[in-house]
Amino acid sequence: MSYHWVFPIQRLTAMTAVSDTLLHALEHCGMVEIDGLHAFEFALDVDDNLHIECMDGRAAKHWEFTPAQVDAATYDVTLQSWLITGDSGEHRLVCLGDVISGDNEDDDQDDA
Repeated sequence: MSYHWVFPIQRLTAMTAVSDTLLHALEHCGMVEIDGLHAFEFALDVDDNLHIECMDGRAAKHWEFTPAQVDAATYDVTLQSWLITGDSGEHRLVCLGDVISGDNEDDDQDDA
């Protein structure tokens, strides 16, 4: 599966301002929370379907939403989240800002 657009990372805090569309909110966040699971991998494919992938323990989870489903998503001001309905039912998305991710590489070098 190939993705043609990765959303840029822009902020460090949770999105508190109401965006006009979910797509616009996704453009300005570094991570999403879907149904309580944090997902760093989210992008649009060549047909503009939104794909969200994450790990739940050892199980990989994947959600796919059509452009129409993304457009129909509604923002819940009380819960500060988006409600999107896909083929598998309703899901709650929270757009989070920049996230610092770690890696297993050691940046320390001996200066001797």
